[in-house]
Amino acid sequence: MDDGSSSRIVDDLRAWIGTAAPGARLPSTRELVARYRVSPVTVQRALRRLSGAGLVESRPGAGTFVRVARAVRPADYGWQTSALRSPQFPVVPVSTPLRGAPDDVIALHSGYPDRELLPERLVRAAVTRAARADAAVARSPVAGLPELQSWFARELGAVTPAGVTPPRASDVIVLPGSQSGLSSVFRALAGTGQPLLMESPTYWGAILAARQAGVRVVPVPSGPAGPDPDDLARAFAETAARLFYAQPNYANPTGAQWPVSRHDRVLEVVRGHGAFLVEDDWAHDFAITGGPLPVAARDDAGHVVYLRSLTKSVSPAVRVAAVIARGPARDRILADRGAESMYVSGLLQAAALDIVTQPAWQTHLRGLRRQLGARRDLLVAALREHAPRADLEHVPAGGLNLWVRLPDGTDLGRLTRDCEAAGLIVAPGTEWFPAEPTGPYVRLNYAGPDPGRFPEGARILGRVLDDQHRARD
Repeated sequence: MDDGSSSRIVDDLRAWIGTAAPGARLPSTRELVARYRVSPVTVQRALRRLSGAGLVESRPGAGTFVRVARAVRPADYGWQTSALRSPQFPVVPVSTPLRGAPDDVIALHSGYPDRELLPERLVRAAVTRAARADAAVARSPVAGLPELQSWFARELGAVTPAGVTPPRASDVIVLPGSQSGLSSVFRALAGTGQPLLMESPTYWGAILAARQAGVRVVPVPSGPAGPDPDDLARAFAETAARLFYAQPNYANPTGAQWPVSRHDRVLEVVRGHGAFLVEDDWAHDFAITGGPLPVAARDDAGHVVYLRSLTKSVSPAVRVAAVIARGPARDRILADRGAESMYVSGLLQAAALDIVTQPAWQTHLRGLRRQLGARRDLLVAALREHAPRADLEHVPAGGLNLWVRLPDGTDLGRLTRDCEAAGLIVAPGTEWFPAEPTGPYVRLNYAGPDPGRFPEGARILGRVLDDQHRARD
């Protein structure tokens, strides 16, 4: 009743304001109460809505008045061009995987799993418990809550083979998401102007973090089984680099997973050059068949700097990750984190620890494995049936994405625009190459919303491809 009355008052006053002079005084609250036969609370609610819409303004002790339109003078920010000079690196727009999408489109571009794939009940319960605990008001240690450090160390230690010393809790630094960890690692261990070897294609956020850190990216080609160790050794020798960034498990965007034999050969190259492997285990919780095998489990000499994220698998609102590093490298990364953000929210750390130590977490991961497998297979089948020009070179054993090669000569910009006009958003593959793309690719996320529309999305992609190449032929 009150909401309906409030809306009626708003509608009437909007009409009156449309004919009133700027600065005109509205009837008093007492007058409006009497006129509409409502409570003062209902009148105040209506006035707040008008004020929020920018139509009226209240003056304490005087009343409510029609807002006076103020002339807007265009701002001149030209002085900033001189003050800032040329940027050190190109200023790029928001990446495609971070774009929002209307509900009526088929969204295969996102970098995050759909909400229905998250442990929502676990997250809500854990956040509620954390809010009632000391973590809600206490400052966390710079390196993270000791209990959460121990959990990360135990998880990696559980797959460490005999004869290799597992990590300690003190080797762990808790992060507000792995993206900030990448920035810290590149700054602390490479430094401005220094070379950084990087798989190509690779995670667009790592490319961005490297550019922001001012390092010089050197691409190393990588396929379904990872990089060729000989290519990697040659890149180390030619550049004198001391850092190699890679994703050995379910790489973004390709879904590639290194065989164990590749672990040993890459480690041999890294050790031989006195260098570091920065292992990004972003998709640890997204296995479909088999499971992730971190390279870090095979190293105890401090050559592997291991990043483990919970953000995508727990909740994008619980941005918690960790880096495991040993020796002076760990100290340098911790110093950078202290300067960057001082510490990670204890509330989020406590919630993350609560979630991953619940028995229901493992139950959730088993169900997630089945759901991701079904979605992946549905999208693969749809592409093969409805978009035969799109070549799927590799069906991943985990992760969230398919990496699809399009025919040579495909105008990728035009294709993405035409797909979007038809109701399908895809991510152009150019964002995942640290240098020139080796061909036209798109990355398709099978963990997005509404998998029932995957066949429709594949039909749109196939039709757009056919139209473009028919015109060329």
